Amino acid sequence: MAQTDGIRADELSSFMDRIERLEEEMANIRSDIREIYAEAKATGYDPKIMRVVLRLKKLDEADRSELDEVTELYRTALNV
Repeated sequence: MAQTDGIRADELSSFMDRIERLEEEMANIRSDIREIYAEAKATGYDPKIMRVVLRLKKLDEADRSELDEVTELYRTALNV
């Protein structure tokens, strides 16, 4: 195992290869997601709203309620 200044080259290379492979997979997944949004848009759905709803789905009920309350407070303050 080659080592330079405390760095094991084979181990570092293995980490780098794994990261590169995962980054490529992420790029492919992002592309697939873009295609799905385009398909939904072509069917008449609004991708921007879909993204908002997906973010809301990830929140638990308490966080979603707090967000709703604060959003309503801001809207009221700004007459929106």
